[in-house]
Amino acid sequence: MAEDPFERRHAPPIGAVEPLAPGLRVVTAPNAGPMTFTGTRSYIVGEGEVAVIDPGPADPRHLEALAGAVRGERVAAVLVTHAHRDHSEGARAFAERVGAPVLAHGDPTGARSPLMAGLAARGGLGGGEGIDAGFRPDSRIGEGAEISGPGWTLAAIATPGHLSDHLSFRWGEAVFSGDVAMGWATTLISPPDGDLAAFRASIGRLRALAPARLYPGHGAPVEAPERLLAHLLEHRAARERQIVGALAEAPAAIPDLVARLYGDVDPRLHPAAARNVLAHLIDLAARGEVRTQGALVPEARFEIAR
Repeated sequence: MAEDPFERRHAPPIGAVEPLAPGLRVVTAPNAGPMTFTGTRSYIVGEGEVAVIDPGPADPRHLEALAGAVRGERVAAVLVTHAHRDHSEGARAFAERVGAPVLAHGDPTGARSPLMAGLAARGGLGGGEGIDAGFRPDSRIGEGAEISGPGWTLAAIATPGHLSDHLSFRWGEAVFSGDVAMGWATTLISPPDGDLAAFRASIGRLRALAPARLYPGHGAPVEAPERLLAHLLEHRAARERQIVGALAEAPAAIPDLVARLYGDVDPRLHPAAARNVLAHLIDLAARGEVRTQGALVPEARFEIAR
């Protein structure tokens, strides 16, 4: 695989307004970590009358900084890309503070694919990491919804995969891509709310839009979106080849595959890696390429379907 396109030297100011482009500012939350990188990025689109995308965690320091950034302006809408706590948990408190409605798809369970809904109903699949189960937008929006203000329009794009209710937002030639495409790392896909088949389709949709820039939920702006998006798909294809190759040698359980395939990865990320491997195995099973010895659960042993 070609050298990865990730920018891992990002060092944004935390809790301060950072101008990014005419009509666009960002405030980075103080929630840096292995899964959030330098922190959740809360974007402010427009001037005078604005939209805020992903108010982030329910951290009073961040909500105060974000409110300060829009002081004297009217917030027309608070948009949430998906119902993970690091993006959505602060939305209600912030929206009430600025007197704006919260808009999102906001239904991570109901938006599951039929395959994932069926697996979830059978039980034992795990998942649900970081989901903001209590999140409820004021209005549910989806594909094609438009939110406008003076000099700006945001168009919702359904981009499930990282989470089934995930939306991205097109702004001119740029896209706010939430966590479905980030410039610092590949995306966690944890079934049943993460879905590898949906992820691939969403990345394909973003490629077809050919944005000039991506503004992700974590990390720096992506200045070469096509290179990143192509890499994300090739990364998944390469991981699939590795999994199939390992199972061709002998049946294996997920911990065995993680140890073999992620030996050079920070052990703190191995639980996330295990969820990604499960996503691949579910996709391969749905396509008839692998099968389980027993029920399809994370503890199962998997083998090549012959």
